Amino acid sequence: MIINKKELASKTLKIGKERIKFVRARLDEIKEAITKQDIRDLVLSGAILIKPVKGRRKNEKRKNRRGPGKIKKKVKKRKEEYVKITRKLRKHVKHLKKQGQITNEEFKSLRKEIRNRSFRSKANLKLNIESRKK
Repeated sequence: MIINKKELASKTLKIGKERIKFVRARLDEIKEAITKQDIRDLVLSGAILIKPVKGRRKNEKRKNRRGPGKIKKKVKKRKEEYVKITRKLRKHVKHLKKQGQITNEEFKSLRKEIRNRSFRSKANLKLNIESRKK
């Protein structure tokens, strides 16, 4: 009987059954309650108590998780830019090596510098190579 009243109260108040607590001294009044309005009146009079929500922080943390959709597009743009420049510069350095304008060791060091983003553009790379030769 009391279980049914808890269900009615939970549906009426739109909360879980675990949060509803009946005052033992007033169980007779609660048993007589039939309608949703009776339940509301009992809550106002203090015969039915509502426990506070526990563990709310975990739910908030779950809501604020950063999924793949929340990562900024900025990162992708930066990577695309890096890939474009790197490919262009590596191709140029390879061409210079084939022509014999740079040595094998210079080639390796330039590749490392390209990897470390030392050059902003192809023109910047050419300037660097010229300054090394002098």
